[in-house]
Amino acid sequence: MHSKILCLSTLLFISCSLYAQDLMNIADKTIVPENELTTSTFKTTRNINFQTLESLGKHTLDFRISHRFGPMNSGSYEFWGIDQTANIRLGLEYSHDGRFMFGVGRSSYQKMYDGFLKYRLIRQQTDNGPPLSVTLFAGGYYTAQRDLQAAYNGYDKYQYGSDRLSYVYEVMAGRKFTSSFSLQLAPFFVHANLVDRISDKNDCYGVAVVTRLKFTKRQAITAEYAYRINKYSNTSYYNSLGIGWEIETGGHVFQVHVTNSYGIADNQYLMFTNTQWNNMGIRLGFNISRVFTL
Repeated sequence: MHSKILCLSTLLFISCSLYAQDLMNIADKTIVPENELTTSTFKTTRNINFQTLESLGKHTLDFRISHRFGPMNSGSYEFWGIDQTANIRLGLEYSHDGRFMFGVGRSSYQKMYDGFLKYRLIRQQTDNGPPLSVTLFAGGYYTAQRDLQAAYNGYDKYQYGSDRLSYVYEVMAGRKFTSSFSLQLAPFFVHANLVDRISDKNDCYGVAVVTRLKFTKRQAITAEYAYRINKYSNTSYYNSLGIGWEIETGGHVFQVHVTNSYGIADNQYLMFTNTQWNNMGIRLGFNISRVFTL
């Protein structure tokens, strides 16, 4: 009798287990998988000079060193710009939640202090999710340089502190089309409270294009171009264009490139690039990014 009860109990247990497995299989087939977020549209928050739609990860700090040499058309005596005074920027960027981030920096050119806010508004997803990413950017800039012509002109052009301020606003929209190719478009607006000449504009607006083509697991070719819609009537300033090579080495991202922009701060390269590619007014530069998880 006991053996019969044991056999019946065993058969009942096996039947219940098989039935539960069938229910789980049915449930798995009816659950719609969640769309995954697209990652690494660009490798860092900056491409060469330009901002990208990327934000840092959660609790992440990024220390950046940017360096630009003199123009190559300075000739062999200046070793094609290497011997000339360089522009160097040191920057810190941080994000707590992976979507909102902020950063500060200091450039040697024009003794420029900069600070910015960045928010990842929309993130590209696979399948039926958003087909692109959208990031908002706002930056403020303060030049601490002295007016070297003040004694000669009889007045200081930086008489008011507000004359030292500039602002940049961008809406960056981009898509990672394949595992190797990404493209971003960014309408921008730049305002400078003070300009050097009466013919210069206080406001500049246009569209920036940023692209990245990955050709190995850790290397990519990058490019960027800013088209200014309201150009100056004179030819003192030009559209910024840069081409570079990017390599990831562990926690570092190293970028080497050529660009016609000497300024590294956003208000400088978007509005006041004063050399051009046509006559080799380009310069060698590099960026080093080191990321820390806090």
